[in-house]
Amino acid sequence: MNDPIEPFNRKVHAFNKAVDQAVLRPVASSLAGTGEVGERLGDFTDNLGKPADIVNNVLQLRLVKASENLLRFGMNTVFGVGGLFDVASAAGMPENDTDFGETLHIWGVKEGAYLEVPFIGPSTERDLAGAVVDILIDPLNQLPRKERLAATGAKVAGKIADRGRYSDLIDSVLYESADSYAQARLLYLQNRRFELGQTSDEGSFVDPYEDPYAE
Repeated sequence: MNDPIEPFNRKVHAFNKAVDQAVLRPVASSLAGTGEVGERLGDFTDNLGKPADIVNNVLQLRLVKASENLLRFGMNTVFGVGGLFDVASAAGMPENDTDFGETLHIWGVKEGAYLEVPFIGPSTERDLAGAVVDILIDPLNQLPRKERLAATGAKVAGKIADRGRYSDLIDSVLYESADSYAQARLLYLQNRRFELGQTSDEGSFVDPYEDPYAE
């Protein structure tokens, strides 16, 4: 476990939890009451993220996945009313989500220390650096200012809608676990390493049946 600034991370976690309780949770709950709106927001923001996925696929030399994401983006944009409907999944097209954090992993960059980022939540040094680069390399940044701001607003709304869609899981971690910080850290690292294809042989995998924080 690489968490050298745990006391600071816990303070940030407490701040994020307070923001969630005061703002995100109530707003997300209201969106969850209109399930169709949340679903459309989710599909739309997923489609907005596909150009960045394509760039990362190319940087990872995964050209087949880049082509699949390009076709997916084109189909959902043209036939899915600008991405409001995920017609590509309905047609059986694969979805290849990725990010620059994964690109760094493929390039051999180590995970680094665990971090809790204000307003964002669990991350690592590598994933935080990747998130910053993702913002910089996103082709949507080339849009005119007004359209760029609209796309950013849609992405934020999509994240809030996701908070509503996964409210049971998030609430159980934040408000029902004995130590929400340790639980969030465990789940994030476990899931992220699984996404990156890491196994227990690679030394950094978290066994969900073992407490890695026990002294």
